[in-house]
Amino acid sequence: MEQYFIVILCFLCILAIVDLYVGVSNDAVNFLNSAVGSRIAPFKVVMLVAGLGVLIGATFSSGMMEIARSGVFNPEFFTFTEIMVIFFAVMITDVLLLDIFNSLGLPTSTTVSIVFELLGGAVAAAAYKISTVPVEQLPLLNGQVISSIGDYINNEKALTIISGILISVVVAFFSGSVVQYVMRLIFTFKYQNVYKYLGGIFGGIAITAIFYFLVMKGAKGSSFMKPEYIAWINEHTFSILLYSFASITLLFQLLISLFRVNIFPFVILAGTFALAFAFAGNDLVNFVGVPLAAIDSYSNFAAEGHNMSMLMGSLRNTVQAPTIFLLFAGLVMVLTLWFSKKAQRVVRTSINLSSSSRGAKEQFGSSLMARSIVRGVAGTGKFMHQILPASVFTFLEKRMEQPVHKKGEVVLPFDQVRAAINLVLSSILIASATSLKLPLSTTYVTFMVAMGSSFADGAWDRESAVYRVSGVLSVIGGWFITAICAFTACAGMAYLVFVGGKIATIALMVVVCLILVRSNFFGKKSKDSEEETSGTKSETIRTTVNKAIQEYFTRIISVYKKGLDDFQGENLRQLRSDKNDALAIHEEISKRRGEYYRFAVEGGDEKIDVDTRHYYYRIFTNLKEISHGLRGAVGIAHNHVDNNHRTFKGALADNLKLMVDDLDGLQRFLFEYVSSPEIDDAALSARTNQSVKLLSKIQQELLQGISANDLSLRGSELYLNFLQFSRDIVNRFALIAYLQHELNEEFCQLENSSK
Repeated sequence: MEQYFIVILCFLCILAIVDLYVGVSNDAVNFLNSAVGSRIAPFKVVMLVAGLGVLIGATFSSGMMEIARSGVFNPEFFTFTEIMVIFFAVMITDVLLLDIFNSLGLPTSTTVSIVFELLGGAVAAAAYKISTVPVEQLPLLNGQVISSIGDYINNEKALTIISGILISVVVAFFSGSVVQYVMRLIFTFKYQNVYKYLGGIFGGIAITAIFYFLVMKGAKGSSFMKPEYIAWINEHTFSILLYSFASITLLFQLLISLFRVNIFPFVILAGTFALAFAFAGNDLVNFVGVPLAAIDSYSNFAAEGHNMSMLMGSLRNTVQAPTIFLLFAGLVMVLTLWFSKKAQRVVRTSINLSSSSRGAKEQFGSSLMARSIVRGVAGTGKFMHQILPASVFTFLEKRMEQPVHKKGEVVLPFDQVRAAINLVLSSILIASATSLKLPLSTTYVTFMVAMGSSFADGAWDRESAVYRVSGVLSVIGGWFITAICAFTACAGMAYLVFVGGKIATIALMVVVCLILVRSNFFGKKSKDSEEETSGTKSETIRTTVNKAIQEYFTRIISVYKKGLDDFQGENLRQLRSDKNDALAIHEEISKRRGEYYRFAVEGGDEKIDVDTRHYYYRIFTNLKEISHGLRGAVGIAHNHVDNNHRTFKGALADNLKLMVDDLDGLQRFLFEYVSSPEIDDAALSARTNQSVKLLSKIQQELLQGISANDLSLRGSELYLNFLQFSRDIVNRFALIAYLQHELNEEFCQLENSSK
């Protein structure tokens, strides 16, 4: 039995490393989005600063480890075996849950996950204990047998943690809104002029606040700080802060006045360090707190002579986590920052939602609640305009006047003032909670601060407000989804281990390993790798168009051909896959078509630039229509087979194959037409007419043979739908090839004239 627990302990340590990787991939958004979005330094510099903050901050997280030991349940009422089952279920659930969210590119809360997993595991253990253990063997409290599940839970602390997480979301949004609005009124969007006089004070306040909340308030949670050091800091707090503020303000003001140095990059990098520091200090317990508690539990178990029935009241004792363990965990987190592709995807989600860009396609759709909120806020705004003097709004609008960007100028997701506020305010809120030993959802705190600051900056205008609000609601809704999933899944895992014993434990280990390996090494490649047009130059757009046409022609014909083969073979499973492939093509093309808006906003005004954008729009519009038809054709084929209707036999089936083979041939001809100057427009017209005549011939044979082939109305409509879509492919493919040919010809003429 002792070897069994050693195996579980080793597995928990392995999962801790995996959890660090998965968790940091999710939480990298917390401290990277502002620095990355404002582009104040090269990406590697930002990563270096963030990595240093994570590594040092990990050593300040020791005080938070009590959350995993006794923050959610009362360990003195559980035996060693029950505690190990709870910890085992928690780690398995946590790794799988976070990996799923990361794969979807959605930021979620590792704090919410771990808290509700501990709660779910403890509830399952208490329920199993009460239902299976004789009453006389249940633990006692004040001489009374504990037979209620609620007595096994640390209700007061658990409610404090959960309410703290919820309240922090509201506080973060309103703090971000108010502070950013005040700072924007002071600095305006043309902050380069104002900060010459107030930049030193702003930098002094920001750096001093970071130092106070991060180092001075967080010192008592450090694994290496001695009590006498902490006492000295507490005694001289005011003097330290006063001298720090004065010296930093003076230094920054001298740099601004004498050397014209922009101090915002310093503040933003300091904020990045601070937020990474605060993240590691607050969130490390989410990843390694459970394994460290399991190690302590096993040490006590071994010290008591391997007594299986011993109660684990020892977990109530305050223990400083070994610094070497914390540094190792910090190192794993730093490596994850550098090498995790999933981390970059989650960062993109947060930057998109807090971006100042307007008019472009938003990541989230609208919802009824979002529309209601936007209407309510708009109505409140109209009411305020009626009761307050117009001069007030004139003054405010002038201070909040957006800068006018030159055509072709790259517009950053947010400027340096907002990036600094996001980082400094988020780190202050998180570090304050860490000093109180309250685990916050660092993801939601930083996310809501960013949302509040973008709201205050007017980034949520009438073109984007409803989508931004929907995005915020969607991500906050993930809080409740995470909580429900974490509680339910962990409770189920724990109960399964209690019932199944060693067999269930080993089976879960194998399943978790297989899922993680498949997800991280053998899963489908992310659509994020899909190529997007990286510039607005006409030559870049033309290259993109030429490459995209060849790619999508091939993919559309391939999916259509495979869909018809699977339809004739009545392979429902493969048809479902074909339908998903068709949907993916449609979504990709729709997204890339929307790039024309960016080209129009940022592109040049020369004739070749205008013409190229026009060709881009027409070509991708036709591709979008074809992809829409492909989705419909494969979709109705899937429904036909799913409803067990008959497919086509004999001449009808042969004609379908003949039709697809002709489309294959047309595709090859079009590629030759575009690349070969010997093939003229007359040849294109002749080849297109050949395909159209074939489709007309097949259609005539169908209509004449309905009775002979015993076709139903449904079957006839389906067949005609295939023919109509094929006709659409022929016409639109030909038009696209013609447009591509014309575009290339125009560039050739331009090159010849410039020689």
